[in-house]
Amino acid sequence: MNTFQLSCFLAVSEYLNFAQAAKQLHVTHPAVSQQIQSLEKELNVKLFQRTTRSVKLTDEGKVFLWDAKQIVAISDRTKKRFGGVAGGNIETLSIGCYNFPCMFLLADTLETLRTIRPELHPRLQEIPFQHIYRMLEEGDLDAVVGFKESANVKINALYKEVAKVPMVCICSGSHSLAGKKELSLCDIKEERLVLFVPPKGMLSIAQTQGQLMGERPPSEFYFCESAEAITVLVKAGYGISVLPDFLVPDTPLISRIPLKDVDQVSFGIYYKSLQGNPALKAFIQCAKENLTALDI
Repeated sequence: MNTFQLSCFLAVSEYLNFAQAAKQLHVTHPAVSQQIQSLEKELNVKLFQRTTRSVKLTDEGKVFLWDAKQIVAISDRTKKRFGGVAGGNIETLSIGCYNFPCMFLLADTLETLRTIRPELHPRLQEIPFQHIYRMLEEGDLDAVVGFKESANVKINALYKEVAKVPMVCICSGSHSLAGKKELSLCDIKEERLVLFVPPKGMLSIAQTQGQLMGERPPSEFYFCESAEAITVLVKAGYGISVLPDFLVPDTPLISRIPLKDVDQVSFGIYYKSLQGNPALKAFIQCAKENLTALDI
């Protein structure tokens, strides 16, 4: 397997047309077909369903698409790092987050970092939870930014806390709770709940959800796979939710009310080592300064 084969595969996956892929790669149509056939033979799977009218990814092709993108990205990053770029040195820092709200929080941190390390080129990636720590362990990421995982999640990395984040109740601006200064879990135990899908919630969220759910029937719960989806259902009046304050968008359409009897959660950075990576060390310091200073 080589990067040209993977580039051919990615081009055909994008255009679903061998001729257009060949044109984009500046090679012949037969050359692309030969590379795809060679790749399929090596992997012992069919990557595309071909007819005279259409080209479609097979299920195996869809699975391989993720790996191909990562391999090509790593190859490109390595070439840039060691190839010597004219016009100045380029320093890269690969940062992974498994949701957009956590990534968005890094804007001020990266602005500060840019002033002290102008040669740095951050590489931000939103990566599913089931892949992100494996990529960190294998060296495809320099850091993972997010909430501290429970001890049951085995992560072969160091963790640096950069902020403590309060848990809040969120509801629509028209909800009867919207004017409250603070709430306890008892105050919201009868409310319909919009919640994270259990396997994807942090331990702190899962524990709080469990207390609220009690023995109530499933008809009173709406499960979501992201904070964004939760916010939409809350705004639509399906119920209230409990989230770390960092995950709640700053909008007058949503009311955020502190929970007085729920512990704050730890927000920080997972990394393998600071040795030989001054950009990562500077990033962690900037994150601690910026995120600790947020008005939450």
